[in-house]
Amino acid sequence: MSNIVIIGAQWGDEGKGKIVDLLSPEIAAIVRFQGGNNAGHTVKVKGQQYILHLIPSGILHEGKLCLIGNGVVADPVVLCQEMEALATQGVPISPDRFKISYKAHMIMPYHKVLDQAREASKKDGKIGTTGRGIGPCYEDKAARIGIRAADLVDTALLREKIGKALQEKNALLQYLYGSAPLDADAVLAEILPAAQKLAPYLADVSSALQDCVAKGGNIMFEGAQGIHLDIDHGTYPFVTSSNTVAGNAAAGSGVAPSALDRVVGIVKAYTTRVGAGPFPTEQLNEAGEYLQQKGFEFGATTGRKRRCGWLDMVVLRESSRLCGITDIALTKLDVLSGLETLHICTAYEYKGQRIQYPPQLENGMAHVTPVYETMPGWNESIENITTWDALPENAKRYIARIEELAHAPVSIVSVGPGREQTILR
Repeated sequence: MSNIVIIGAQWGDEGKGKIVDLLSPEIAAIVRFQGGNNAGHTVKVKGQQYILHLIPSGILHEGKLCLIGNGVVADPVVLCQEMEALATQGVPISPDRFKISYKAHMIMPYHKVLDQAREASKKDGKIGTTGRGIGPCYEDKAARIGIRAADLVDTALLREKIGKALQEKNALLQYLYGSAPLDADAVLAEILPAAQKLAPYLADVSSALQDCVAKGGNIMFEGAQGIHLDIDHGTYPFVTSSNTVAGNAAAGSGVAPSALDRVVGIVKAYTTRVGAGPFPTEQLNEAGEYLQQKGFEFGATTGRKRRCGWLDMVVLRESSRLCGITDIALTKLDVLSGLETLHICTAYEYKGQRIQYPPQLENGMAHVTPVYETMPGWNESIENITTWDALPENAKRYIARIEELAHAPVSIVSVGPGREQTILR
């Protein structure tokens, strides 16, 4: 089996966690390569639900090496809480099967305070950030004043770097946002217990991946969020703070681009989005409410209600162009059962022209008109179907049309949250 990159082909929340869990038995190592704990992967196994924010979903399988790559920003306190939560659910975490890159940047308390203060100050112009400090942490990384995982084991260096960072952060908090300044020693005291707990898990992730391949193992590169939240290629400025495209799997984990063999695009059978930003196919009507309620569309990390709309093939077409999607895993097909008519956006009308890809100007997506084609739906429940032949004919036609428009085969069809509710083609 080849090395696989798992990406969300829309705005996130496509069900990447389930697909990672599904494919993990054939994989030796699973590495998360970008994002922070602003993403949540929900996996349901044998009736038990696991919500993962930083640790790869492959941790639910014994004997799999799970890694946090250098491209991730991790909140050490939240990471320890996640490890403890998994342990209480019968999934113990040990340094021999879970490792954190020395180079991964750490989210500090001041990043979260600054993130929340900024968002609160924007009033009507909010981005929709989760307030978990992801953006400010990536800013410090780019400004070369960030704290990396390796710094957690050097208390003197950690205190020094916190002090330097707070010179700027406190000025912003006090004089721009009217917030109280933070004390460096208090921040250090808050972080130290987590730093000490995480120390045994720190490793050279690039070397660990190299060793895995040398022993004949294969790798799964696990992305977070969706392609259209990419800092460069997404609906800027309503985006996340990292590159979510498949190409970043190499840079964010420390391998050569030639190691990326297969790109599986996770696609929800309709489209959702959390937070602010343009959403051309959003349905603020009975159809949108139906999708929201039946699909239980609430964010795994924030609990926020997701905005819902019809499948947008312009968005998927762009994801395929950016990431070289080799095959599609289609999720939540069961949610469409009961809809008499389905709509697929095949193009946009923009400034008097019909376009096949999103406009490249800032906020251009807010000024497009979707071009739809309609297809008949189906009433049959498909949640217990496990073979392609048993699917309703209209469901098969819907999938075939997606394949035709995306120029990629649908190799996995998910008809429910459970591991067993899957059709493999």
